[in-house]
Amino acid sequence: MEQTAIQPAAQASAPPVLKQIDWAPLALVPALAFAALPFIGSAPTWVTLTAAGLAMGMIIFIIASGLTLIFGLMDVLNFGHGVFIALGAFVAVSTMGALPELAGSDSLAHNLAAIAAAMVAAMLVAGVLGAVFERVLVRVVYGQHLKQILITMGGMVVGEELIKVIWGPQQIPLPLPASLRGSLFLGDAAIEKYRLAAVVVGLTVFAILVLVLNRTKLGLLIRAGVQDREMVESLGYRIRRLFVGVFIAGSALAGLGGVMWGLYQQNVTPQMGAQVNVLIFIVIIIGGLGSTAGCFLGALLVGLLANYTGFLAPKIALFSNILLMVAILLWRPQGVYPVTNR
Repeated sequence: MEQTAIQPAAQASAPPVLKQIDWAPLALVPALAFAALPFIGSAPTWVTLTAAGLAMGMIIFIIASGLTLIFGLMDVLNFGHGVFIALGAFVAVSTMGALPELAGSDSLAHNLAAIAAAMVAAMLVAGVLGAVFERVLVRVVYGQHLKQILITMGGMVVGEELIKVIWGPQQIPLPLPASLRGSLFLGDAAIEKYRLAAVVVGLTVFAILVLVLNRTKLGLLIRAGVQDREMVESLGYRIRRLFVGVFIAGSALAGLGGVMWGLYQQNVTPQMGAQVNVLIFIVIIIGGLGSTAGCFLGALLVGLLANYTGFLAPKIALFSNILLMVAILLWRPQGVYPVTNR
């Protein structure tokens, strides 16, 4: 009798778990991709554009993930996020320039080693600067969004000027290593090698963020600290240190994104971070202001739509991201996966 009572209870508990997943937003990416196919007409061209859009979306996600993390877990509007992106790109220029035997080699292993060294260096430098940025500028304006916007924008301006002092104001090339140039062919469809590498890096970053935030004690403490800081501190945990660590991690992710974006554009400028700031905020607004999964989905939608409209209607591509954001907000005013009612 006990078994018959337990089995129905177990069966009844399974569907609610699945119901907790909001499936509707997940259908947006394939829906957008297949909706574009009839307009493009050519299947190989569609495959090329879709692969390019997904890769661009992954790079945008890496850039935006740090800001999503900081805002979602710390409630800090960091408009100075762009300076960490630019810093990461310039550190990559210096690092790869210091490793000519690896960056200039025809060996894939050597090229990947050079890029990995640039990524590690960029994340370390951006993380250190993030710690300073949080201590000097952000800590004094916690809970004050308007002041956060003003002071972090000022910090970005100062950071850009410091980059000009160190590397100069001119545009600096950041060429792709030889083994990542060119394309692979899937039938008649051409897919750039670097875009495939960007997809791998983006998926890795997303998987690590999800695992850390949802499957580790550190992620549990951070999320609990957001909900009830006093209770977590009463248990002996220092939430301030955890939050500083979150800010450093978000800044390091921005540095990583700067490396990927610089290699994508194959040149870097001191203003490159400020130029993508608007795009970053569009992505996190679409995603739901602090949602990692929403940021990931929003970045993919932005990347795909930018490539499709750039091919079909270049003039519309100039404001396609705004149109996408408006359409999403008309459907879900708080974004596809809202974290809290902000």
